[in-house]
Amino acid sequence: MRESVMRPPRDDPQRALIAVDAMGGDHAPAEIVAGAVSAARDGISVLLTGRPGVLRPLLTKHGALADIQIVPAEDSIAMDEGALASWRRPRSSIAVACQLVRRGQADAVVSAGSTGGVVSTARLRLRPLAGTLRPALAVALPTRPLPTLLLDAGAIADPKPEMLVQFAQLGVAYAQTAYGIAEPRVGLLTIGAEPGKGNKLARRAHELLETDFPHGGLPISFIGNVEGCDLLAGKADVIVTDGFTGNVALKALEGAASYATGQLRQALAQSPAARMGALLQRRGLRELAEHMDAETYGGAALLGLEGTVVIAHGAAKARGAAAACALAASLARGQITEKIRERLGPPRSGLFLRRT
Repeated sequence: MRESVMRPPRDDPQRALIAVDAMGGDHAPAEIVAGAVSAARDGISVLLTGRPGVLRPLLTKHGALADIQIVPAEDSIAMDEGALASWRRPRSSIAVACQLVRRGQADAVVSAGSTGGVVSTARLRLRPLAGTLRPALAVALPTRPLPTLLLDAGAIADPKPEMLVQFAQLGVAYAQTAYGIAEPRVGLLTIGAEPGKGNKLARRAHELLETDFPHGGLPISFIGNVEGCDLLAGKADVIVTDGFTGNVALKALEGAASYATGQLRQALAQSPAARMGALLQRRGLRELAEHMDAETYGGAALLGLEGTVVIAHGAAKARGAAAACALAASLARGQITEKIRERLGPPRSGLFLRRT
């Protein structure tokens, strides 16, 4: 039976309805519901998928029971479950959220659940965009003045070179939609700045990215290879790589940031003079902490499907869940899927993928 979903008024083209998987995440459902309520009070239309008996008391606690709709889903994917969970749990809260988007009853999905489970469920429930070889996870890195997008951050571990070119197109559309960058600079992550550096995948992808109309799509402003030390340097607006390398790079950056933060806190507490200095610089330190906090950016966007999917950090609390809703709404309002279609160009039948 199909759920009846109240959509926002269609006379307001800037409104988007976000289906929030209330049961996904380390701190679900309490923190996810709190984040959804916060997003709703900021003007974002949201609904929750999950167990009504659990969600109603939480919405009542926030005084939002009459404002946020619940679409029932009695099953959920645990954080320790992977890709196969999408088949074992066809009525999970994330599956129901994806189905709402597929039916046109919602515009985007937000989940803080298991990345593997969310990616596989979204791929199963949402159709790929015509001509898209594989979806990719795009993550915002905390560079200045605007974030740098890294993709793929873990969706496809062993892509073909042509897929990396499409990842570049996905990232360019994201950067244009979310950050207003007219001609995003695209870099290819590898082990050296010279064109010939890297494995077969990187070398062939470099050749394809250098063409005027890469893989049949719109032109890309390709700046060449970038190295691991360039991830936070702001040299490129979009950095593409395979999902294995991208995920390792992302986790390495997160670990390094956590270590540096811990060391800084320890140093600032070592002496009265250091504590006084920290007190005097508290505003700058607070701004730096917010800039480096993953919850500021809302999470990873899964691009290349017929629908917007944002995967918040598994440890996301209310602030992170609200940011994920804001990101999903921004991408949906900006018609990210239409921009990706335009960048990829018309589908090509009989596409031959060169072996790497």
